[in-house]
Amino acid sequence: MSAGETWRALYRHFRPHRSIVALGALFTLIGAATGLAQPLAAKALVDRLGSDESITSVLLVLTALVVLGTAIESVGAYILERTAESVVLAARRTLIGRLLRLRLPEVERSQPGDLMSRVTSDTTLLRAVTTQSVVSAVSGGLTFLATIVLMGLMDAVLLGVTLGVIVLVGGVMALVLPRIARATERAQEAVATISTALERAFGAFRTLKASGAEERETAAVRAAAEEAWRHGVRSAKWQAVAWSSVGLAIQVSFLAVLGIGGARVASGAIPVSTLVAFLLFLFYLIDPVSKLVEAASQYQVGSAAIARIVRAERLETEEPAAGGGTDAEPAAGPATVAFEDVRFRYRPDLPEVHHGVSFEIPGPGMTAFVGPSGAGKTTVFGLIERFYEATGGRVLVDGRDVRDWSTAALRAAIGYVEQDAPVLAGTLRENLVFAADGATEEEIRDVLVRAGLASLVERLPDGLETLVGHRGSQLSGGERQRVAIARALLRRPRLLLLDEATSQLDAVNELALRDVVAQVSREVTVLVVAHRLSTVTLADRIVVMDAGRVRAVGTHEALVAEDPLYGELAATQFLASASPGAR
Repeated sequence: MSAGETWRALYRHFRPHRSIVALGALFTLIGAATGLAQPLAAKALVDRLGSDESITSVLLVLTALVVLGTAIESVGAYILERTAESVVLAARRTLIGRLLRLRLPEVERSQPGDLMSRVTSDTTLLRAVTTQSVVSAVSGGLTFLATIVLMGLMDAVLLGVTLGVIVLVGGVMALVLPRIARATERAQEAVATISTALERAFGAFRTLKASGAEERETAAVRAAAEEAWRHGVRSAKWQAVAWSSVGLAIQVSFLAVLGIGGARVASGAIPVSTLVAFLLFLFYLIDPVSKLVEAASQYQVGSAAIARIVRAERLETEEPAAGGGTDAEPAAGPATVAFEDVRFRYRPDLPEVHHGVSFEIPGPGMTAFVGPSGAGKTTVFGLIERFYEATGGRVLVDGRDVRDWSTAALRAAIGYVEQDAPVLAGTLRENLVFAADGATEEEIRDVLVRAGLASLVERLPDGLETLVGHRGSQLSGGERQRVAIARALLRRPRLLLLDEATSQLDAVNELALRDVVAQVSREVTVLVVAHRLSTVTLADRIVVMDAGRVRAVGTHEALVAEDPLYGELAATQFLASASPGAR
């Protein structure tokens, strides 16, 4: 990102809080002003000591300035810290809202752990640069200028000595700050790699243990952690150079001013009180210079974080404005589906998955999609749900191109059971009502019976409130599949998509569920991707796909007689189903 883009992105996060930040800056400046008055009071104190005048009033004023300045700066610091947390909260809210609305291809091109790190660690770095950095730059800059002016009014020669040292340090800072930014961005990328590696390991934890891969995965995560450490240390090194440069500048300035100032006092050019006040101003200059260095360092750190956040914000989402769909009055009854010469590829650099797919499915009834692996069957469901956009042709639901629907209205009409039947961490009830949060207890009980889950709920220690574990780890594969089916049925869809929905069920439960699906298909349009012949033969129509094309559409009996590929698939499945009994 260019510097201009970084500033615009930072200002976008800062803008809603600019009034409260201005208030915090005002308190900081008032505290700084009380600090500037302290060397002047000290000068008056030294002058009175030389003239034998009373110093009580000056001491009281000096004490009051110290106490008042500390109190005001504390209030300003609290306001800024609180605002910083508000900036982080707002950024996280916005980013979470966008990430959960990303288009599916964007998620598939990204690493989940990397996306999560944008919300966690990157937004944390954002907090400093949008508040403390801004205020430090403003208050530090104004205080620096005011201090320089007062020092110049006291003695221009000593001011020239001081500025000469500061300019040299400024040159060092110009070289160091870009290195801080580069090291910080690489450290953040390494932190994202840690999240990605851990997410991969915990996402397939049983496979990891069964494969004896603990040491390999541990080594991968440790390597990412060491990479983050290396870049973090590099950033810390350059920040240390920046801070030590400030300390060195002040110390060299002090020695130069003390030597040259002492000579000027001895020559009678300035009184000793002026030298004392100038030295106090010099020490006071540490604070504004430190604030300016801190602001510059935080900006470099924050610019690295904001670049990663902006990249996440630019990912394509499914917001209605981007999708082009419009809401319409929801239709009643079963949905119809049609593909008209549909072509699709997952990425421009990949070959086409669909090569002019066409079919029509009236409702209600059950339609089965069969074909070899890679024929494009599951992709049909992804195009209907608008997880992907067809690159050619049209996908129609109820006679309307799915691109003319809003995604919310389209998906509200569809119940979808994925191939791996995911179950989310939480309770069984939360999983069931995930797609239908307004479901009544009676509707839940009904769907539990229909999906064959009633006996499971009775066995569970807390019934529907039982925690199912990460990705449903406390449930068997068949139970997870039935939960996913129950979740889809509870949505009361007009179109039900089942992708290998019975693959993990035993024969008894598969038979029971086939009866449920057959019953549902009397009122709802049901599309099934299936490999089991027992499921396929129940379908009202069968769509045979091969290599991204539709070979044939018909009933089981007609296709066995007319389509060689379907006949071969059917014969193979007959053999597969007969083999256990033959043993």
